[in-house]
Amino acid sequence: MSRFLKAALDHLEESVIALFLAAATLILFASIVHRYASGIPALWEYTQHVSFNWAQELTIYLLIWMAKFGAAYGVRTGIHVGVDVLVRKLSQAWQRVFVIFSLLSGAFFTAVIAWLGASFVLQVRQLGQVSPDLELPMWIIYLAIPLGSSLMCFRFLEVLANYLKGRPLPSHSYAEIETGVETPQLVAEPRA
Repeated sequence: MSRFLKAALDHLEESVIALFLAAATLILFASIVHRYASGIPALWEYTQHVSFNWAQELTIYLLIWMAKFGAAYGVRTGIHVGVDVLVRKLSQAWQRVFVIFSLLSGAFFTAVIAWLGASFVLQVRQLGQVSPDLELPMWIIYLAIPLGSSLMCFRFLEVLANYLKGRPLPSHSYAEIETGVETPQLVAEPRA
């Protein structure tokens, strides 16, 4: 994959996550403000015609899509929780075997989920099922499963290819997190 396509895919993935999270937050906030504003008699006249019955459903769908794409982002950046205490105790050769096995297992699992998810989406599409409040076709909503799982499978294979080329696994450490808050240095006070 060319650097341009990889950069575009990375940017798209991050944008989808940010956009869906921001949209869910704003929709939920507007719904809550509307609920409380309609309880104020002076505002009731202006807010009674606006309905936010759909807001909770849309927020849930946005968060599902965000989580599926966020899982792929987690594979790419190494922020998923992993239990590797025993693997780190092994020799370098056995560590390599277990890492390759883990990445292949992740890719296989997400490929199976993508395949089964695509089959499920096709079945739901044939049934013509729609969501309760938004009346969106449910197959569009369930499309998050095969798309997110396919992207996650691709990310597992991408990490594996980089690892086989001798590049380190993506990792995330607390030391790399920039909080913007300065941590005071502890200085030992002289004893009297």
